[in-house]
Amino acid sequence: MKPTIEILTRLQENSKNNHDEVFTKLFRYLLRPDIYYTAFQNLYANNGAGTKGVDNDTADGFSEDKVNQIIEALKNGTYEPKPVRRTYIKKKNGKMRPLGLPAFTDKLVQDAIRMVLQAIYEPVFSDYSHGFRPGRSCHTALTQMKHEFVGAKWFVEGDIKGCFDNIDHMMLIAIISRKIKDVRFVNLIRLFLKAGYMEDWKYYGTYSGCPQGGILSPILANIYLNELDKFVETLKKSFDSNTPYTLTPEYKAVQQKRANTKKKIERRNDGEERNRLIAYYVELGKELRKTPAKLCNDKKLKYVRYADDFLIAVNGSKAYCDVIKAKLTEFIRNELKMELSQEKTLITHSNEPARFLGYDVRVRRDQQVKPWKNCKQRTMNNTVELLIPLKDKVEKYLFNKGAVKQRADNGKLEPVARVDLTRNTDLEIVTTYDAEIRGLCNFYFLASNYRSLNYFSYLMEYSCLKTLAWKHRCKLSKIYDKYRIGAKRWGIPYETKSGKKVRKLTKFNEIDGKRCDDVIPTIITIIAKSRTTIDSRLKACRCELCGYEGKDRKYEVHHVNKVKNLKGKEPWEVVMIAKRRKTLVVCHDCHQKIHHGF
Repeated sequence: MKPTIEILTRLQENSKNNHDEVFTKLFRYLLRPDIYYTAFQNLYANNGAGTKGVDNDTADGFSEDKVNQIIEALKNGTYEPKPVRRTYIKKKNGKMRPLGLPAFTDKLVQDAIRMVLQAIYEPVFSDYSHGFRPGRSCHTALTQMKHEFVGAKWFVEGDIKGCFDNIDHMMLIAIISRKIKDVRFVNLIRLFLKAGYMEDWKYYGTYSGCPQGGILSPILANIYLNELDKFVETLKKSFDSNTPYTLTPEYKAVQQKRANTKKKIERRNDGEERNRLIAYYVELGKELRKTPAKLCNDKKLKYVRYADDFLIAVNGSKAYCDVIKAKLTEFIRNELKMELSQEKTLITHSNEPARFLGYDVRVRRDQQVKPWKNCKQRTMNNTVELLIPLKDKVEKYLFNKGAVKQRADNGKLEPVARVDLTRNTDLEIVTTYDAEIRGLCNFYFLASNYRSLNYFSYLMEYSCLKTLAWKHRCKLSKIYDKYRIGAKRWGIPYETKSGKKVRKLTKFNEIDGKRCDDVIPTIITIIAKSRTTIDSRLKACRCELCGYEGKDRKYEVHHVNKVKNLKGKEPWEVVMIAKRRKTLVVCHDCHQKIHHGF
């Protein structure tokens, strides 16, 4: 039997070559065992693999029998997704974001559906969509915007109210049914949408929305919002109008004066008059470079979307922006059954920064002339500049972490100790600070004012030193001297199998930014492989703990969330630490002993 992943790869190629193709008979791929081994391979390494839903079902205990039970339930139509367990996480603005945590069996089925949907829809998604897609990220969205928003006059910042919570189920199913003509497959997606959620041991039905936290939610949201991408593309075609390159009257006048002066210079002999004309010619050249050359009477529209946030760049008048905003509001209300937030959907002149994905975006108005190739040009004029919002993002980040306080006398930031970290070891404290520094610096590596993070790096370093000094009840200088490793560096030494190492705090200028290189987003093709590791290990019918080999026993996967949390006191812990794996294929008897004691 041909592996399902190879078949999905072929489906993806068909969808890529023919965007209008309609797909049928997809449900049969969910009745193949190998797709669930691939799904387990995708899920077991995540931290959420050990998180319980409404029952005790987790990645622990995965087996061939479990796969067969799922397939049998799907085949005879008795499969019913369990309600998700609702929990809440805090948003940056202080509000709470609801998350839905499915049972692990439902996660496996959802991931199998996701693989099929991704193979079909990924090639037809817009190039301007970057959220929740393989090979794309915030940085690819920002990079594309940096290249394409050049010369924009206005920004339209878009925000859809409660996008995930307000997706209309009937509309979503209708959109999917246009491309997928398989009733059983579409009905299974409908079952997941209508599964409901449990909160405080009470059941609540779901009549709209995709619960955030589910495996299917991101791709279903992208399928839904792809309709918005197509609408903006249609809007762009009707809006764009290219006019011939026409010089402004002011530029033509200065250009003509300069040409006449050059002719006079050529007719004059060396002397005071010729030198005066040359000086005048130079002054006209400076004036020419300050004068707008092109008559900007064409209209252009550019667009980038990440999840439910989008930014539209308009080269035209503000009146056109008002028309675009009105059309977007009408389309989102009538076609997507959602609402565009009027207070958050702002029209901003491109000279002022617009906030998008944590960056401030603006178009430069820089008249500085610099040498370029064999001439002089205003190399920075009309280019897109990405800036770090230092006050709103970096300073707020420092206050939220408790790393700084504001001095009462002059309002400056002062690093302070984070007392909540003092129960950890010195190595854990420095590792925590280092991860926070690298995370923020890596995210903002595309910014033109990236060097301003030097102050952030300094505040974090001295906050770390003060935390260590608080822990050891000593002066900061003693900590510095104790862990000094050079003229201006310090770090915590620790032992590894390969020898002694030192954990240092990363400086902002040591971030290489390789993840932030200008990369053109491309379609990621599914890599076809015959078997997954879990599949091979289960099919081997060998217990990796007791060594028993034979098909007369049942074999299951024992799963732990983190190998580093194992103490090595039990035999199975010793084996998992030695293998450095979060999974261990064991026979049923050994699995019972692991959970209930030897």
